[in-house]
Amino acid sequence: MMQKPVGALLLTLAATPIAASDFQLQWPLDCSLGETCHIQQYVDHGPGPRVQDYQCNPLTYNGHKGTDFVIPFLREVAAGVAIKAAAPGEVLATRNEMPDTYATEENAESLKGRECGNGAVLRHADGWETQYCHMKQGSVRVQKGDQVKAGTQLGEVGLSGKTQFPHLHLSLRHHGEVVDPFAPQGVESCPSSVESEAAHVPGPTLWADPLPYQPGGFLGSGFNTAVPDFRAIKSGDAALSRLSPTAQGLVFWAYAYGGRRADRIRLSITGPTGLFSVHEITLERNQAQFFRASGKRLRNKTWPQGTYQGMAVLMRGDEEIDRITQEILIY
Repeated sequence: MMQKPVGALLLTLAATPIAASDFQLQWPLDCSLGETCHIQQYVDHGPGPRVQDYQCNPLTYNGHKGTDFVIPFLREVAAGVAIKAAAPGEVLATRNEMPDTYATEENAESLKGRECGNGAVLRHADGWETQYCHMKQGSVRVQKGDQVKAGTQLGEVGLSGKTQFPHLHLSLRHHGEVVDPFAPQGVESCPSSVESEAAHVPGPTLWADPLPYQPGGFLGSGFNTAVPDFRAIKSGDAALSRLSPTAQGLVFWAYAYGGRRADRIRLSITGPTGLFSVHEITLERNQAQFFRASGKRLRNKTWPQGTYQGMAVLMRGDEEIDRITQEILIY
């Protein structure tokens, strides 16, 4: 059984800025940031009920004590995405037996005190610790007392513990207090409201190679004959490779993260005869993960055969945050 440090993450954010340190973190996943994985949530710096990440944006939630590196689809979890030690150190504790399953009201009681799921805690020099949560059942490769180097595989991304999506939750602590590796010296000031888009220049980072900040974006997209179920999208089973000319519907969907109230999602489809459909949807609330879909039902005997391209654009005010395209053949 894993020791207490891999529990509910009830520690507080460091009350005082961390002084300059030689301690650095390496990239902890076998994936490409912005392509096959994304950072969905950061450490919460907001006072009280306000939520603010280190860039003064709401890409976090109240009391969040780590960084969430998200793998878009469960099929990639099945294939195996390696989690690596971010720094050299000693393994303090591990857990490896919890199942990969979505957290629900029904299993909430069994997750108490084990919210981290399967994972590992590493002790580093000068009072630093890293904690790796939500690993795949049976994937943990290290044991208590092992000495590891930066880059040593610890396990694989999973869906264990209290989570609704496959990801690595990485926590960093210094003498027991949570530290944001993106802003170890804290955030000096933020606008009084997260709706304000005041420019914010972050200070030093603990990442050996500084990581770019993306304030939301797309995780994936695809075509289907109808609006798919969200679980089918998250599993990776909602995108069809081709459609029959007699398919009863032609629907393009886009899966995204970091949505904010009043963001606009513009979905368009272009076919062999030109523009097929355009639909713009406004988000009514902030959403950590979401999808939107648009398309048409078959009105004639068949669809025109050929290549169809779907495009989704995420707009925040007048700024384009991200876009994604996908093609499908109808024949």
